[in-house]
Amino acid sequence: MNLHQFRFAQEAVRRNLNLTEVAKALHTSQPGVSKAIIELEDELGIEIFSRHGKRIKRVTEPGVQVLKSIDIILREVNNLKRIGEQYSAQDSGTLSIATTHTQARYVLPGPVAQLRQAYPKVNVSLHQGSPDQVAKMLMEEVAEIGVATESLVNYPELVTLPCYEWQHVLVFPFDHPLLERERITLEDLAQVPLITYHPSFTGRTRIDQAFAMRHLSPNVVLEAIDSDVIKTYVKLGMGVGIVAEMAVQGDNQTADLVSRPAAQLFGHNLARVAFKRGTYLRQFVLRFGELLSERLSRDLILRAMSGTPDDYEL
Repeated sequence: MNLHQFRFAQEAVRRNLNLTEVAKALHTSQPGVSKAIIELEDELGIEIFSRHGKRIKRVTEPGVQVLKSIDIILREVNNLKRIGEQYSAQDSGTLSIATTHTQARYVLPGPVAQLRQAYPKVNVSLHQGSPDQVAKMLMEEVAEIGVATESLVNYPELVTLPCYEWQHVLVFPFDHPLLERERITLEDLAQVPLITYHPSFTGRTRIDQAFAMRHLSPNVVLEAIDSDVIKTYVKLGMGVGIVAEMAVQGDNQTADLVSRPAAQLFGHNLARVAFKRGTYLRQFVLRFGELLSERLSRDLILRAMSGTPDDYEL
């Protein structure tokens, strides 16, 4: 048995049993992948995958148990590498962060700059995607730390901790008639074109739920993942924007727009920081967690990593 065989088997599951895609991802040949997996099965004396002809179709029952062990072995191999990096070069390396556009654009610049000041030899790699993609990048160890609002708590493979609360705000052109109202309601918003986030991003679920609870159908004329894009179309008069409050705080681009807090309409959202369960966290990763929120501390993160995330809700 060897690590190459383990990686091929693990990647086969990640690539929906498509060995051609496995070979591309791991920069090798498809026959080489197939041969290595068969050799591993022969050594173990069991079939990890059920086949139809030469194509693998599903994971067998013993294969499920083998793959669980492979995941643990490869995770610990990566942990060994991190421990070696930690003690051979304690103040250098690469911090890989998985996050959404809103977090990367409005929340992370300050903490990233502070980390670079404290650890000038540490490079930062930002990976942006949807909350589900953030979770996947953490589980596949593309990133060591993830920051997002939705979805992260839905993955038992991840340890998540509350980072900070935020609310949505309404964004209007300065001459919009709704600004004359002292109190804007969901019924008011249901009567005008709306511009907001794609359903999988930045608290959109709360927006949809709020309208649904009042049996209202919002007229969302444009969806985007980028708050700046939403504000641009609001400026063009296409509708009322609903964005995260971070997108309008201290931003010169909103000088010709007017914003109103909307927590009374859509409630508060909770951004979370996440790590893959069982992963060894280097010192600068822990420090970055602390920089993200005053709620987080090195000790709290380590306790959460050694227990269950529900034990440490803030």
